[in-house]
Amino acid sequence: MQSMATTRAKNPVSFGTPAGVEEGQWFKGHTELHAAGVHRRNGRGIAGTAKEGADSIVLSGGYVDDVFEGDRVIYTGEGGLNDDRTRLVADQTMDSPGNAGLLLSQALGYPVRVIKGLDIRGTKRRKVHGGYQYLGLYEVVDHWMTVGQDGFRICQFELHKLKPGQEPRPRPVSPPDDGEETSVEEAVRRLVTHERRLRDSAVVQQVKAFYDNTCQICQDRLVVSPNGDAYSEAAHIQALGRPHNGPDKIWNVLCLCPNCHARFDRGALQLTDDLDVIDGLTQKFVRALTRVREHQIRVDCVRMHRARWADRTIIS
Repeated sequence: MQSMATTRAKNPVSFGTPAGVEEGQWFKGHTELHAAGVHRRNGRGIAGTAKEGADSIVLSGGYVDDVFEGDRVIYTGEGGLNDDRTRLVADQTMDSPGNAGLLLSQALGYPVRVIKGLDIRGTKRRKVHGGYQYLGLYEVVDHWMTVGQDGFRICQFELHKLKPGQEPRPRPVSPPDDGEETSVEEAVRRLVTHERRLRDSAVVQQVKAFYDNTCQICQDRLVVSPNGDAYSEAAHIQALGRPHNGPDKIWNVLCLCPNCHARFDRGALQLTDDLDVIDGLTQKFVRALTRVREHQIRVDCVRMHRARWADRTIIS
């Protein structure tokens, strides 16, 4: 595939394999990657913006949720790292420039160069010690938001390697029930609206009614008006959407306060098969989950939620 460059930027986006570069080629560092036109953003994992798309990514061990299987990559987007870039300390968002760039590349079918760091070592901060290898062109086939191993929301992208001569295929980034062509910004807004609509479904309203908006874990009822109206949030036990594919069913939903919801979504609170609440960081008993007779909870959903945090280090 020939390189296709824009001309309006000093360091222009260029889709495809640069002239003179071969798949499998080794580079000492980011300076050499930049000089060869393989990766335009020195020291950054994603080269791209919402207006132009992303033309390259680097796998360098910075995120524990990355998965590399050769022809298939699950790539964690940018954002949320602390100043030392050693751990996540905040949620990621899809409107970060690099993440939005990958969304646009998915929507328009732009190829993405994938570069992999070699000999990645380190405990607190993992670093590349063996240089970088250009793996070739990939296409972005899907994306989703989830909670990562560090307990914060992350943006993830699935990329598949393109065969020689294969062109990437444009793939919609808007919700499944929306076939209109739209900008990336509008598509992101509609995705958020779509998720909000799921979270305000009849199922959610029924579960909230079961408990009169009282948290099933801490028993707090947050009154927000002089008339005694209360606010609560619905927590899907097996998370909705990719990659968890939880159902929007009564037996997969809890009525929680915002604090317990945040802790549950991030694995800091979990349920046992007997529906006892445990501290997800220490595995110690907290209390029994409050539950009315009409609210039957599926144990398989509970196990799916708990399995997401099985490898988390336990605080003694």
